[in-house]
Amino acid sequence: MPINPNLKLAENILDLKTVEQAPTRKGYGEGLLEAGERNEKIVALCADLTGSTMMDLFAKKFPARFIQAGIAEQNLAALAAGLANYGKIPFISSYAMFSPGRNWEQIRTTICYNNVPVKIAGSHAGVSVGPDGATHQAIEDIAITRVIPNMTVIAPCDTHEAKKATLAAAEYNGPVYLRFTREKTPIMTTTDTPFKIGRAEIFFDSPDGKHPDVAIVACGPLVHNAILAAAELEKEGIKVRVINNHTIKPMDEITIIQAAKDAGAIVTVEEHQIAGGMGSAVAEVLAKNHPVPIEFVGVSNRFGESGNPNELVEALGMGAGSIKKAVQKVLQRKAA
Repeated sequence: MPINPNLKLAENILDLKTVEQAPTRKGYGEGLLEAGERNEKIVALCADLTGSTMMDLFAKKFPARFIQAGIAEQNLAALAAGLANYGKIPFISSYAMFSPGRNWEQIRTTICYNNVPVKIAGSHAGVSVGPDGATHQAIEDIAITRVIPNMTVIAPCDTHEAKKATLAAAEYNGPVYLRFTREKTPIMTTTDTPFKIGRAEIFFDSPDGKHPDVAIVACGPLVHNAILAAAELEKEGIKVRVINNHTIKPMDEITIIQAAKDAGAIVTVEEHQIAGGMGSAVAEVLAKNHPVPIEFVGVSNRFGESGNPNELVEALGMGAGSIKKAVQKVLQRKAA
């Protein structure tokens, strides 16, 4: 089995009927609560979406360390920056469309310019928000956060990794953007699976682990679609490496460059606009260090729409079938 045994991943990772599912925002809520128990400097601020963002767990246990900022995302960021300047470690939560969407300038100027340790949790990211539609589907948030100096950007693949990312962010010295989803998604990892900010992990690899035909670099819950596609491609005789590239900035350049050298072809997968997203960041690394043919799977220069979350992922070209087509296309380019 090409699933990496060293990472202690879920045993039923390929079984859609039995694999456990939970929203990544659940891991955030649990991680924030545990971080608050560990460190009294941690405070939480929310923009009137405490339950939706799972910040209610922290608010109920630590009411004196919680601020309800209301529907005022710009104030949310500025308040957090002030608290951070006085020694606190603030976490701010809202839908990603509103934070970092609506308050981008405050995040840039009051948080990142001053390089204070505010952690921005953007929930309900991607098109899998579903019926809420295009106005609430943040598919530009990776692009607008990764461009800001001093910002770290993380998109956890499942609820366990979301909890680990939250705990790691609490100890990380500087601003961090954490990207979470609304809907339940497959749990690929376990509590024992390693996580470190800035270190990508190889979840799936060709049997010899040295000479894959293609490497798929994915982030967020779509890592699971990448693994499903890889398993099908392996049956067709195509050797695949799947990398969980959870930290988009700072990126694990060593792992990405090595994958390009080993495979000679790359496919990136993300629930985000192709332009400016994780795939663009991968392309920037490879253009400078080891250029190879690359194909991008994501939202292609359009807005989302209302619909069933899984159907939207498929309709907008991010399902396992679309990933397989991208692999076939990049292999044709590689062979040319």
